[in-house]
Amino acid sequence: MLSVGLTCLVGAALAFSQTQGQPPLTFGTGIEIINLTVTVTDAQGRLVAGLDRDAFSVYEDGVKQELALFNKDRLPLSVVLLMDASASMEDKVLPARAAAKRFVQTLVPADRARVVSFNNHIDVLQDFTNDKEALNAGIDRLQPQGATALHNAFYISIKELQKEKQAGAGARRQAIILLSDGENTASIVTDEQVIDLARKAEISIYSIRLTTDFEGDKGRAAFSQATHLLSVLARETGGQAFFPAQLQELDGVYDRIAEEMRTQYSLGYVPTNQRRDGRYRRIVVRVPSRENVVLRYKLGYFGPAA
Repeated sequence: MLSVGLTCLVGAALAFSQTQGQPPLTFGTGIEIINLTVTVTDAQGRLVAGLDRDAFSVYEDGVKQELALFNKDRLPLSVVLLMDASASMEDKVLPARAAAKRFVQTLVPADRARVVSFNNHIDVLQDFTNDKEALNAGIDRLQPQGATALHNAFYISIKELQKEKQAGAGARRQAIILLSDGENTASIVTDEQVIDLARKAEISIYSIRLTTDFEGDKGRAAFSQATHLLSVLARETGGQAFFPAQLQELDGVYDRIAEEMRTQYSLGYVPTNQRRDGRYRRIVVRVPSRENVVLRYKLGYFGPAA
């Protein structure tokens, strides 16, 4: 098992940012192109494939943008399988492993995945690879114990995917798929810091939160906070949050995520707004020729600062 001193890394990064009087880890001073991964579904939630470039219209702060890039083919994936290894997962670990392995089987040779577990600590059970046997072996090493550092796990996983992109991994769709059954109990990172970082990334976040006692959990503040965080992360990044009440639903959820990744569209544009004001810019994507379709994508980004 590759153990990463990630809690220390998070703390050091945050401490540096705060002593400098800056928000945590602001990235980049220039924006060349804005990349969007777009999922299109019909009114019944069925995925819509086969749309052409001219079907899409993109707006930034209400101003129409010209598409510089468009791809409707399946791009290679870089996926982090982020799996809760806290003590509460002990009675769920076998179906959790099986469902994650089911997702691994959908990957093609050009894809790469990483298996990461989290409790009080964050451990890389298998680093990025396209070797399905190695990924499955990493999933088998998931051993539940300890508390839940959910925010830390998200924060570090986003950072690691950004490093992979900066290292020149080529054109890829990057995603995090979280599986957890609890709320955050052991993080040094706040939900606001996680959301802020996610907004600056080009990474789709999918979360699967097991809620075996959904009705009983709904009244608890911690449940509401966890639900809010996962829902916001999915909405802001163009992913999706799932809250299955039964372990038997896990296979179907992972299947849905895999199918979605096969039918997404990649759009890119150079923003007409060249101001270096550091402000958040809202993105709207539409398919004018199709009625009753639902689009999911990254909702905006922070412009470069002077």
